[in-house]
Amino acid sequence: MTLPPSDATDPTSADAFLEEERPACVLVFNANDPSGAGGLSGDAVTIASVGGHPLVVATGAYARDSARIFEHFALDEEAVAEQARAVLEDIEVEVIKVGFAGTPENLSTIAEIAADYEGAPVVAYMPDLSWWSEDAIEAYHDAFRELLLPQTTVLVGNHSTLWRWLLPDWSQQRSPTARDIAKAASDVGVPYTLVTGIPLPEQFVENVLASPQSVLGTAKFELFDAVFSGAGDTLSAALAALLATGNDLGEATSEALHYLDRSLDAGFRPGMGNVLPDRMFWAQSDEDDDTGDDDTAEPTDGTPADPAEALERFVLPPPDTQH
Repeated sequence: MTLPPSDATDPTSADAFLEEERPACVLVFNANDPSGAGGLSGDAVTIASVGGHPLVVATGAYARDSARIFEHFALDEEAVAEQARAVLEDIEVEVIKVGFAGTPENLSTIAEIAADYEGAPVVAYMPDLSWWSEDAIEAYHDAFRELLLPQTTVLVGNHSTLWRWLLPDWSQQRSPTARDIAKAASDVGVPYTLVTGIPLPEQFVENVLASPQSVLGTAKFELFDAVFSGAGDTLSAALAALLATGNDLGEATSEALHYLDRSLDAGFRPGMGNVLPDRMFWAQSDEDDDTGDDDTAEPTDGTPADPAEALERFVLPPPDTQH
């Protein structure tokens, strides 16, 4: 959109215009993923799709295809800090989203930045690192726990990943619940944990938002008959963007899970590997759209036409505390 000529040289008018049009900004730390399965490209598309503006900071780059990760090349902490500080001195951010940082040193840098901008909630995602060496995983997990979790508002991760990381000495016969995992995260300062992929009978999984005190809400979904890459980055990025746009934690979680479900349902296989989420599912043509009935059309921000549709499976109260 172009400013009218009469206003083009008026800084006051231009500033007011830009402020009025400004979407919520999300600062993202993640690795570049050339396959588009996740990483910075997945985060950027997701955040834009739900109405935010992504500010992407590269922590490194994967060498990967749509099936698996072969290698990761980390940027040094100075490069990460320079990227983030430059944009933060210019643009106000509502939320910080942390994906794969690559090294303990980068985690330290990100934690320092998050501490300096404590008004911005931090959504931190712990991916499956089974492709990496055991020594590298242990060092990364230790740094994440000690440095970043105390700055984290919502921790997101798969049940088995969080179990192995946060409860390595779990000895009970039953699997840990979402509250058990949330308590372990709370011991280092995390108020909320979103645990995904909890196995249920008959090919269903449960996703649970929990605090140490209680389960705040659950959502049950039927498993898709496909292997996906990028689901965790998609969910955590959507949650960060929805929090940035003013939703409370319950609403944002509900909408993020609904968005992920729709993205996976419309997923596609670009190569010979796994299926990737279609994060722009709402922009694809639909043969059924030729009926001429506009009442059922999806809005272009990826949310359902009827807000109740998103909430019917995952209604949460507002969070008890602010962080």
